[in-house]
Amino acid sequence: MNKINSILLSLFFICFSLESHATLEIYITEGVNNARPIGIVPFHVSAGTVLPSSIDEVVAADLTRSGKFFALNRQQMPQLPKSDSEVDYSEWAASGAEALLIGHVQQQGADEFKVSLQLLDVIRGQITGGQTQMRSNGQLVTNRDHILDEWSWVISGDDFRQYAHRISDIIYEKLTGEKGAFLTQIAYIIVRDSETEAKPFQLIVADYDGKNENVLLRSNEPLMSPSWSPDGRKLAYVSFENKKPQIFIQDIYTGSRTMITDFPGINGAPTFSPDGNQLAMVLSKDGNPEIYVMDLASKRLRQITRNRAIDTEPSWSPDGKHLIFSSERGGKPQIYRVNLNTGKTRRVTFEGDMNLGGTYTPDGTQMVMVNRTRGNYHIAKQGVDSGDMLVLTKTFLDESPSLAPNGSMIIYSTLHEGRQVLSLVSLDGRFKARLPVSEGQVKSPSWSPFL
Repeated sequence: MNKINSILLSLFFICFSLESHATLEIYITEGVNNARPIGIVPFHVSAGTVLPSSIDEVVAADLTRSGKFFALNRQQMPQLPKSDSEVDYSEWAASGAEALLIGHVQQQGADEFKVSLQLLDVIRGQITGGQTQMRSNGQLVTNRDHILDEWSWVISGDDFRQYAHRISDIIYEKLTGEKGAFLTQIAYIIVRDSETEAKPFQLIVADYDGKNENVLLRSNEPLMSPSWSPDGRKLAYVSFENKKPQIFIQDIYTGSRTMITDFPGINGAPTFSPDGNQLAMVLSKDGNPEIYVMDLASKRLRQITRNRAIDTEPSWSPDGKHLIFSSERGGKPQIYRVNLNTGKTRRVTFEGDMNLGGTYTPDGTQMVMVNRTRGNYHIAKQGVDSGDMLVLTKTFLDESPSLAPNGSMIIYSTLHEGRQVLSLVSLDGRFKARLPVSEGQVKSPSWSPFL
């Protein structure tokens, strides 16, 4: 990664000779041993019910990929209960499971299914015996403290995967107190083989797990830097389809798009403000790459930085009051912070050879970035107040980190076996996974907000 690639966002991608078309698949590479065991029992399906897909398999995969949980496989389950009354809590406690999800699916129409769920606390169930009878005000009542929650929905076959992700979100929040991010999407760029694809550069949106891939744009010229609007309806990105860099905003549902900038020189690194009303960007229309902010309603530009060095890669603080950006004004790329009201700018990273591509965590307490130390580019995080840095990855040539909206995971671009792929790492660095695609180079990931 040279200076132009890391600071000016590289004007051109290299096409490799590869086959075409495949969706992303997640391969967990590290961190399962640190996760909390959970039992996702294969859902009981009523006689005559034909399922369009398996909800329990999606939920188990989601929770395992979160890095917080490890879903037991079928061979590790001591039993396959259909309801809480059939659960042997001692056996499940011995398996290590802390919680247990039991489901039932019944077809109610040509394409309607009733899905009923119980989430059980294994430890509490073991202590109380599950259904212990106790006397209260002279009456016998059933102790249900071991049931964390119960749900029931009627859904269509087309909604099975979406509801599975929704169920994962609910369970994740119930067990961790944090909002789940499984019902989200990622945007990324794939570079296909130019010998088989007339337009090899493709802007793609998919579910967070790589399923339901949707190509938003195909181009015979490079595409880069996709960035989500806060409402999750639009993407800003850079396109070279007119033989020069231009910034566009595209509606992901209607496909309509608008050219936002067409200035001489660099038009790059667009990123929406937290309220969606402004767009930060890098422009060199006056000679030097500087950070600007555009009011999207009026298209009025405000220049934020003025320095002879290269300033690039702006990212908003969650409150919209600051931008962090990469700059060479200190000699090598480091991350700086500018107050948008006062214009006061200060350097915020000091460890390693260089730091770039910074972004805030959703709670604003930490920054995630690319850190280069002894020639290695890795994803790192740094406390905003403490300044303490922790390197999270050990993969090769890591770049373009983007955070899940709940701040739990980071998706980034890296090299694996000579191919550019996407990878995941948890914010604590313990859980790691890879999302290789069998055809094409995958880069510039951007995680959506909550949808």
